[in-house]
Parts: sequence; C-alpha cells; structure tokens
Amino acid sequence: MTYSTEDMERRTVRYRDLIPCTTAFIDAKTPGSDKKENFCIIGPGVSESPGQHVHVKIPHGFNIGGARQPKGCVNSQHSHETAEVFLVHSGAWAFRWGHDGADGEVVLRPGDVISIPVNVFRGFECVSDEESFLFAILGGDDPGHVTWAPYVFEQAKEHGLVLTKAGLLIDTTRGETIPADDQPCTPTSKDDLASFRTMSHAEMSACVVSNGDIRLASDTDLAVHATGVSEAPILGPESAAERVAAAKVSHPHGFHFRKIQFDANGRIPPHSRGEEEVVFVQSGFVTLFWSDRYIELGPGDTITVPKSLVRSWWSTGPAGAAVFVVRGGDSPSAATWVADKLIEEKQSALHLVS
Repeated sequence: MTYSTEDMERRTVRYRDLIPCTTAFIDAKTPGSDKKENFCIIGPGVSESPGQHVHVKIPHGFNIGGARQPKGCVNSQHSHETAEVFLVHSGAWAFRWGHDGADGEVVLRPGDVISIPVNVFRGFECVSDEESFLFAILGGDDPGHVTWAPYVFEQAKEHGLVLTKAGLLIDTTRGETIPADDQPCTPTSKDDLASFRTMSHAEMSACVVSNGDIRLASDTDLAVHATGVSEAPILGPESAAERVAAAKVSHPHGFHFRKIQFDANGRIPPHSRGEEEVVFVQSGFVTLFWSDRYIELGPGDTITVPKSLVRSWWSTGPAGAAVFVVRGGDSPSAATWVADKLIEEKQSALHLVS
C-alpha cells in the first residue's frame, strides 16, 4: 500500500493539537480532580464520557492515551482490567496505590516509567509547579471498564454524577438521565475490596523503570545497523531475534516498550517491521522518511507507522533525540533492512546526509 503525506499526518498526533476531555471520568467534578485533561490518542481507551475525542481509531492491540494536570490535581484511586503503563513526559508525579492510596507512594520524573499490574488500585497526582503530561499505554483493543474505589462514588454523588453499568457517565445536574436499557453501577463495596491485590513498596518498586535504570545498548540488531543510535528495553521479555535483553519489567504485557536514543544526526536506515509501531518523542526532534516523503516530529508528538512500510528515522537537532516505541505482541520480529533509493535521495535533498 502507498501512503501519502496526508495519510501519515492522519496517523500523527501533535502535542499542540491534542484534544482533551475534562469530563472523562466519574471524578470529573470532585474538587482536586476537576482540572485534569484526559486524552485518547490511539484506540477507544476507557473514557466514561461520549464527549471523549479519539485521535486515531485504528486498532493496535493496545491503547495510547495521556493525562495533563496542573499542580495538585489528582486522578482518583481506580483499577484496570489490563496492564496500564505510564511514561512521565514532563513534571513530577506521585503514584499511590491501595483503595485509599495509603499502601505506598512513589514519585516519578521525566523519562521514568511505571507498569501497574491489573487488579490493583492506583491513582496519581501532579506534584510539579508546572502543568505536566503523562504518556499512557493500556493493554488490549478493549481494556474494559474502570473500577473505582468506594470513596470516588460517594464524592461523585455529591456533585450529581452517576456511573451506569454500561460505563456511561450521567450528569444529573444537566438534566441527563440514565437510558431505559441501563441502570446505575453498583458502587464498589468494602467486601469487594478483598478481591483486589495489595502490594508492598518493594513489589511496586519492581514495576518502576527509572530514567537512571535505563541501560542503552549499541549491540542490538537495530543499533548495529544504525549510526549514532542506541536502544534499551523498558518492558518485555528477551527478544533473541533483535538481540535485545529482557527488560527490568519482563513479564508479558501484550505489547513491548523500548527507548531509542539518537545522537546528533543519528540515523536508522530504511527498514520495515511486522508490527505497527507507535513512536512518542520524549525530547529532541526526529524526521520519519518513507518513499520520497517525510514528516518532522518534536517533543510530545506521537505517530503510528503502518506494518510493512519501509521507513527511516533521523535526528534533526544538535542535541539528538530520545523516543519511546510501543509495538504489539510479546515476541517481536527483527526489522527487515532494505535499500530504498527514494528515501536516500530525499534525505540527501534535505542535507541530512553529509
């Protein structure tokens, strides 16, 4: 299949163009949680609001989302049915677990990653002075519904919000009513809490990959073929085909997560992949080339690259770039390296090749 520039722009979500939803969840009116912005970047996510905008609707086997919050804004305690992973793009974030947030806390900063297991209550608060952003991954095309801690239902009721069994959020203060074929969700009870996992601080710490823990390697299949590029596993088991070691968080997620670091003018030559590839730019600037076309990406931008598309990556800033990559499946195949004259000619025309 041939992809035009317009086709690829539709698969690109610029940070500046993110469309937030401020009524995505049942705590949307609770003081302290009423200023958060939620984003569905790829896939439907788990929003409880029909007003949630989905930027890219193509199924990937996982969902990409985001949260942007000012200082002191809290995402209330909840649990998911599939894996939930956060990358801190900006600011500092306190993650707390347990139905009341009292089981433990860890504070993460830019470049840090946390993978929170299923069946565990978690919540998070922006603790930086500036508005900050989290990049999020949820497993599965359908990640299911959110289970909220008991106190969340109590607070929502005070502000006229009702969550239904179908996962719809009803605002009774605006005259909204529950559909005839639906009914209110039964709030999580204290007895229900016994079925949820509790985790020690040591157990949750094992689910954190701090920026300082990341060990970039220059001997992976990708790094060997590239110039001025190194790679590190963040989540996922060993991939012998790619010569990538097991990550610190190595259990299967249904997707794998990598960090790729570019030196100034670092480049990955033309290749294709067997999985759709979602790339998030953490810092710096990179250019994606395919055929005789290209797209430039900067901090906070996300793009999903189709399967089998021959592509090449270049860093275009003096300080290089850091990107994080999500690909589907737990057993990725190695890239297929190819010669592509159109890509090389376009790169030369843009003076990216010395």
